[in-house]
Amino acid sequence: MSPFRWQVGSFARRASGALPPQAFVLGSVFSVQLGAAVAKRLFGVLGPEGTVLLRVGFAAVVLLALWRPRIKGRSRSEMLTAILFGLALALMNLSFYSSIARMPLGVAVTLEFSGPLAVAVIGSRRLVDLLWAALAAAGILLLAPLGVFGHPGLDVTGVGLALLAGFFWACYIFLNARTGRIFPGGSGLAIAMCVGAVVLLPVGIAYGGAALLEPHALFMGFAVAMLSSAIPYSLEIEALRRLPPRVFGVLMSLEPAVAALVGFMVLGESLEARSAAAVLLVTVAAAGSSFRPGPAGERNDREER
Repeated sequence: MSPFRWQVGSFARRASGALPPQAFVLGSVFSVQLGAAVAKRLFGVLGPEGTVLLRVGFAAVVLLALWRPRIKGRSRSEMLTAILFGLALALMNLSFYSSIARMPLGVAVTLEFSGPLAVAVIGSRRLVDLLWAALAAAGILLLAPLGVFGHPGLDVTGVGLALLAGFFWACYIFLNARTGRIFPGGSGLAIAMCVGAVVLLPVGIAYGGAALLEPHALFMGFAVAMLSSAIPYSLEIEALRRLPPRVFGVLMSLEPAVAALVGFMVLGESLEARSAAAVLLVTVAAAGSSFRPGPAGERNDREER
């Protein structure tokens, strides 16, 4: 085990004894959205394309140091899974960063959340999930650039990119689960992150150019990588050791609301009433679709994992 990985693990174990597991999930949610807000401040220098390259590139380096994945002896199908996972990861982040360059962070995350919500509803056998799907659809419709029925102030391209990010997020969920069954620990994610960095190299260099080598940009890119990838991933692993998946899912559903809060506090992005209502509807829908009441629901969640 590398010294860096041992130190991170030792810190997480010490902190886990002093904090409730819910704090780790909330810390992860805030970390991800804070990372997105910091990334948005880099867009003026690197553009979304250069920023996402630094984020994924630095995250790949950190995860390689943590997990030191072994490729030797892996089958072609196993490596193909990791490659597809990396491709989905790269396109998800590129689409999302391109969307928040055109609209407020809270709105983009709300639209992007359509991906995991669709996965939750499609994979469910409960009739009540149709209600959550309807609530989420209503929230997304409020943000759709449909004139009288929607939000005429939003950029059409930005809306499309956020929904595309949601699609790749759904792909990410399936491929992440499959990769986790094939590769031990986070080694599969490390390989996928390296694939994502390679995929993003051409577009990142084309738009970021020489600015990618500026010390300030490198420092901010590293901060984004830590806030958006390394820190939340470590916090979520620790939380899932002590929380039922249903509780974890409900807490993670706070992402749209937290994104709106972070966007307001860090970027000064305020939401008008219709956008705020959309964030609320999607957050409630996400929480409802994640919740499984009673011991039976908790047992089913463990079986699905």
